[in-house]
Parts: sequence; C-alpha cells; structure tokens
Amino acid sequence: MSISVDLSGRTALITGASSGLGARFGRILAANGAKVALGARRKERLEKLAGEIGADRAAAIAMDVARETDIIAGYDAAEAALGTVDTVIANAGVDGNGMATTISEEEIEHTLAINLKGAILTAREGAKRMVAGGVKNGRIVMVASITAFEPSPGLVAYAASKAGVVQAARSMAREWARAGICVNTISPGYIRTAINDEWFDTEPGKKQIARFPKRRLMGEEGLDGPILFLCSDAAEFVTGTDFVLDDGQTL
Repeated sequence: MSISVDLSGRTALITGASSGLGARFGRILAANGAKVALGARRKERLEKLAGEIGADRAAAIAMDVARETDIIAGYDAAEAALGTVDTVIANAGVDGNGMATTISEEEIEHTLAINLKGAILTAREGAKRMVAGGVKNGRIVMVASITAFEPSPGLVAYAASKAGVVQAARSMAREWARAGICVNTISPGYIRTAINDEWFDTEPGKKQIARFPKRRLMGEEGLDGPILFLCSDAAEFVTGTDFVLDDGQTL
C-alpha cells in the first residue's frame, strides 16, 4: 500500500538511520518530499542510503546519541548540508536484553544511555534549534515500544528505557507547546529487525508469535502512515500522545 503525505519544505533528522526502522523512516520521508539527515554511528551505511535517496535530499551524519557533543555536532552538520531541522525522529536504540537478576550493570547503563538519555538529548537539541531558527511548526517523534507498558521478562532495562521515553516526550510536549513544537511517541509492537531476528527463529520466539491475536509479526510498513502523519502539518493539534502500533499484539 502506497501512502502519500506532502512533506515538501521539511528537513528531518533521523537517528539510528543506518538500518532497520530508521533507514525506512529516511526513505519514506524523502519519498514524500522531505530532506533527510541520516544519523548513526556507522557512517558507511548511511552514505550508501544517502546515495540511494540523492545527494540533494539526504546527508549522512556520523553521531553517537549517547554523547551530547556528538549530537550537537550532528545537528551542525545536518544544518550545514540541508538547512534548519524542523522535524526529528529519535529512533536510535539497543535491545538491552537480560533477566533482571543477571543483566550486568554495564548493560543497564548502556541501554539507558542510548534509549533514554540519547532520545532526550536528541529531542532537546532539536527543540533548541527550532526555537533559535524561528520554526513554528516543529515535529518531534520519539520511538518507544509496547514494552513501555507491557510486562516484558528478559527486557527489564529496555522496557524501563522505553517507558521513560513516553513520559519524557509528554513532559517535553508540555514544555514546548507554546513554541509550536509537537512531541509525540510511537510504541510499535514486535517487528522483525536486526535486534530480534535471531530470537524469532528460535522455538520460544515462534511460540511468542503464535500467541499474538493475528499470529504474526508486524511489517515495517505498518509504521509508515503514522510516522508521515506525525511529521506533517496535519499533526498540528496532536502533541503529548503515544500511538500504540502493534497489530493487536497487546490485546
């Protein structure tokens, strides 16, 4: 199914864009008229994707969201290449799996640093730039997960980070409402990505899929419409909201 939303004139920065959902977000936004700054640590992958989209519409930006200096430098590079960023998708994330009694302190810290701190720093730097640049219709979308509100054994650190993202977004939406910046989250269900690919090929993973009401994983394309809407002018009156996009997996 092809979805069309006019994003002409928008410049978006997308983190975690070297693969998976982030790469798809870059493609779908560019296909609908936006310029896209593709951010991630693996710049060689970003350069390939930017080449596919077109040098006039995309830029590869090396950045590690766990480091504020990297985020600031990333925005500087994005603005130099494409102009003022008025749309942000904070998508970078790691799985942080491990049972609560065995996951290491280092893994907990790493998961929270990327998934929660990185998302907050990405969003706030974007908001600072929008305010400084006089942007009146800013859009920030932060990627959470259904694990933010569903008990998820083996994903304690990950689930906590995503719950934090939802509440951080609501708080930032309130802070920036009068600046014209809409902040929302999407909470996707289980989609096969590089993070979970091996798990869903195991017997326990297959049993998990069988328990879902539709007995399937979501396709990445299930996020296209909501992402395009939330990044568009049509979302002017939507802020501080979490969109659960899970194919009924939590029913």
